[in-house]
Amino acid sequence: MNRAIRTVTIFSFILILILLANLTYIQAFQTNSLAHNPLNSRQFLAAKTIKRGQITAGGQILAESALGDHEMYYREYPTNPAAYGSVLGYLSDRYGASGLESSQNGILTGDDDSLFASQIWDQLTGKEKRGANIELTLKPNVQQVAYQQLANNGYSGSVVAIKPSTGEILAMASTPSFDPSQIVQKDSDAAAAAFTQYSQSEGSPLLNRSTQQTQPPGSTFKVITTAAALEKGDDANTPVTGANQITLPGTNTTLENYGGSSCGGGGTVTLREAFRRSCNTAFAELSVKNGIDIFRKTAEDFGVGDNIDSLGLPVQPSRVGDIPDNAALAQSAIGQRDVALTPLQNAMIAATVANGGVRMEPHLISKVSGADLKTLRTIRPKKAGTAISKDIANQLTDLMKDAELYAHGQSDIASKTGTAEHGEDSRNSAPHAWYIAFSLTGDVAVAVLVENGGNVGQAATGGSVAAPIGRAVINAAVQEQQ
Repeated sequence: MNRAIRTVTIFSFILILILLANLTYIQAFQTNSLAHNPLNSRQFLAAKTIKRGQITAGGQILAESALGDHEMYYREYPTNPAAYGSVLGYLSDRYGASGLESSQNGILTGDDDSLFASQIWDQLTGKEKRGANIELTLKPNVQQVAYQQLANNGYSGSVVAIKPSTGEILAMASTPSFDPSQIVQKDSDAAAAAFTQYSQSEGSPLLNRSTQQTQPPGSTFKVITTAAALEKGDDANTPVTGANQITLPGTNTTLENYGGSSCGGGGTVTLREAFRRSCNTAFAELSVKNGIDIFRKTAEDFGVGDNIDSLGLPVQPSRVGDIPDNAALAQSAIGQRDVALTPLQNAMIAATVANGGVRMEPHLISKVSGADLKTLRTIRPKKAGTAISKDIANQLTDLMKDAELYAHGQSDIASKTGTAEHGEDSRNSAPHAWYIAFSLTGDVAVAVLVENGGNVGQAATGGSVAAPIGRAVINAAVQEQQ
């Protein structure tokens, strides 16, 4: 055989072997991930012949399937779809899936491995294949209050409410939001127009601000700084600076209090006074005194930086960022520089303090039930770790009670506000307004973020813009629990 022909033959044979090996790998190991991928439009066509399970919360149907033309099912979102859109996501032949519709696709279609026993039983008994149902931890009244508080004011932001003792998400609202019904409507041209509008909007309504976007937390992060100080032996009476500004260590850069005001008349004040007045200079000094290691460890113990993979929604990890020196530490201690949190993470911080220092794993799904509504699986509370001792949690609660009263709030709430500068020209930007808090009489903690000053621009503060929202949500949750 001619050498050139032999070389081509051998090369062709190798290519055939590679092709066969690749096809075998795909068939053996990637069938499930490709064929059952919720972004696979062919999978949608097959799934549309099966009645997909419901998504419910508090007895209300949030998503369900109805039989349409050609014996195909289509998705409906019958209850306040805009209020729940960021959590539910959507299920579209054309645009794929997002939110819980995506992450829980296997459960909702009945194809998840955890449903194997019920699938076999249905086959043996000749029952029509149907998807399983998902019940959420969300409380409709609390969710509605959270959403309306943001939407009625035209705010871009988020509210997350958590039950501290269990980690159940009671509310998760994000605005601007979207109506998934518009994306899945029968009129394909109208659906395309709606999706284009949502996806190209400057307000990014398809983004879940509760979990998918981090922002500087401002003074709400002083809860972490204070926890670290208490761990090192400081207490509410520890003396700290009340100066209106200080020079950052090793630099000529100054850091000042909000509005350039002194703290309690200047001079030296107690940590209690500095916390209730949220004095930047005091916490910058306190953090440098106690060091980088305890600051970073405390943040990590509260879950900052952890991946949250079991929520059922994509979650952007929060971060403390690089802290190369004491100047960076002083800035980080007041929730600026590279510190960035999701509202979910900030709600978890408040919830951990409320729960005596024990951090619970957050979850959105409470139960999975079959087509016959019989419970198949109940999601139990899961401890994620202990951030601080109960004694330190009690000390923090005491300080946060004072801060709430100083902000003319409620005597049955403990809180911390935050006003976070951001952007390249941070001094002249409209700040993000934050509020984290928990009830002293009920089992609820909350984080509120109103981006870019809400409707008051540069004059915005966490106390004036975000706090009223948080109190309304807490009150709704406490009333729900009574």
